[in-house]
Amino acid sequence: MIRNAQQLVVAEDDSMPAASADKAADGHIAPSPRVSMQAFCETVETAAAVQAAGEDRRLAKAHVKIQMGGATAAVEAYRSSPTPNVILIEAEHSSDNILARLDQLAEVCDAGTRVIVVGHANDVRLYRELTRRGVSDYLIAPIGTIDVVRSVCGLFSAPDAKPVGRIVAVVGAKGGVGASTVAHNIAWAIARDLSLNSVVVDLDLAFGTAGLDYNQDPPQGIADAVFSPDRVDTAFVDRLLSKCTDQLSLLAAPATLDRVYDFGAEAFDSILDSLRSSIPCIVLDVPHLWSGWTKRLLVSADDILVVAGPDLANLRNAKNMFDLLRAARPNDHRPYYCLNQVGVPKRPEITPADFAKALEDQPLAIIPFEPQIFGTAANNGQMIAEVSSSHKTAEMFRQLAQALTGRTEAKRSRGGLLTPLLAKLMKRGA
Repeated sequence: MIRNAQQLVVAEDDSMPAASADKAADGHIAPSPRVSMQAFCETVETAAAVQAAGEDRRLAKAHVKIQMGGATAAVEAYRSSPTPNVILIEAEHSSDNILARLDQLAEVCDAGTRVIVVGHANDVRLYRELTRRGVSDYLIAPIGTIDVVRSVCGLFSAPDAKPVGRIVAVVGAKGGVGASTVAHNIAWAIARDLSLNSVVVDLDLAFGTAGLDYNQDPPQGIADAVFSPDRVDTAFVDRLLSKCTDQLSLLAAPATLDRVYDFGAEAFDSILDSLRSSIPCIVLDVPHLWSGWTKRLLVSADDILVVAGPDLANLRNAKNMFDLLRAARPNDHRPYYCLNQVGVPKRPEITPADFAKALEDQPLAIIPFEPQIFGTAANNGQMIAEVSSSHKTAEMFRQLAQALTGRTEAKRSRGGLLTPLLAKLMKRGA
């Protein structure tokens, strides 16, 4: 019936449902390519889960259409029209009825179409029979949004393929808060301390500082790719990368004003797709501006770190960004944030407690105002860990790298390394 079916995954204990209604995104799910999907549901609960999945960032490129009627409606719909890349069918009936309907669907289904069945019976024998018929996946109702996202995306990820790269976006809540410095040091820690092949993408094409911070002056960079979209593939992008260390590369910004850098919302999609296919971790240094493409990059990233300074404008901007990103990414981990340049002498500051209350989350790190070490690193084209690997700020960047790559539990500022610093800052502000 369906060609090239993939192996299904069922619960080891057949008394337990394989589907989960948990909305939290557990594990890394590779985004779906541009495919068409049509769902034929029998219950409003399943239709709602599919509708929510179609709005998830990982299915942003997929075209999802939903209608009621189950397998019967699917058979009628495709008698005179071609089938999409993916068909999802909900079946409330008995096993024999499900199989009979699928046999009817096989008669009108195009070769290469993948079929996902949502059933209400936790029946291993039914699962095996569906597998024999070439069904790509079997989900047990009730299903959640992430169940649908994982199932659809999994259809287009070969079992033996390398994991798709993880994208970490770092952005400032306000200009001048040091978001680029934080991004570059985090990428350095990911490559050096976590031994993870990484690339930094400097997206501030006019004024980017990644080349200066890494002491690099590459002749080519991201501008060559974004202005030549027809040439973009993995090999072309690889040639544009500048090697910073054995495991860290840079896709540099030209940092020149000889042209205007106006882009459409999807301008960087092909570049990031090429990087994802070969590099485990991509750190985006996103400039502080609001446009279609910056919003798209943030919404589609796997993890987001907002860097804020301890003042009222940063608090307002961070709150606005958090509200928008949480609404746009309901099935993802909420954005992280860190406070930077905290503790400037004689400067009134918004306290970390006020940020935590407004953003409903603790900061991932509180980076103190350290002009000596940061100034030395910037002027020498070095990272903080290169200037002093034992410095407490270098350890903060290591912790941030671990949290943003999922290598450890995120360490909040209420405990561990940051507790003494927070106590000093609170005492100073008193």
